[in-house]
Amino acid sequence: MTSGHTNPVLDAKVRKATERISENMHIVANEPSLAFYRLQEHVRKALPPMVENRVEVSKLHHELQGRCYDVEYAICAVKAMENADASFLRIQELLRNAIFSKQQMKYEESRRGKKDATSVYKRLSAHITLDLPDLPELSDALRETANKVEYIMTQARYSTEIPKMNN
Repeated sequence: MTSGHTNPVLDAKVRKATERISENMHIVANEPSLAFYRLQEHVRKALPPMVENRVEVSKLHHELQGRCYDVEYAICAVKAMENADASFLRIQELLRNAIFSKQQMKYEESRRGKKDATSVYKRLSAHITLDLPDLPELSDALRETANKVEYIMTQARYSTEIPKMNN
């Protein structure tokens, strides 16, 4: 081809087309490595917070599981308390019987009127002083208990002496 026969417009179009093809070849050749670089950059930035979030979610899951077990245990305890109603009614009945027995013993003791001054428990309690100014009911309760024990001991002695006399 001779240089005289070339068309300048055609030369410009060919040059422009070859530049575009060359540019596209360069982009196509470098595009995958650029894409991988961008992916690597994204992973480097996004992965640590994602791992931290995953660890935190795992920790929260364990805490939530523990609290669920606690709630289940509390529900079982409440249900067991509902079943304890019969036991509390029985305890209440036993307390009523105990109070009634105490009142009967007090009545019999006051009706009997005489106190045994030679009682071992009375002599012992005379030597033991117990000052409980903050708890006056406790000392009264202790005296009542001592009197009850003494009364029971007297009754036991009396019941064992009667069969001996009959023999």
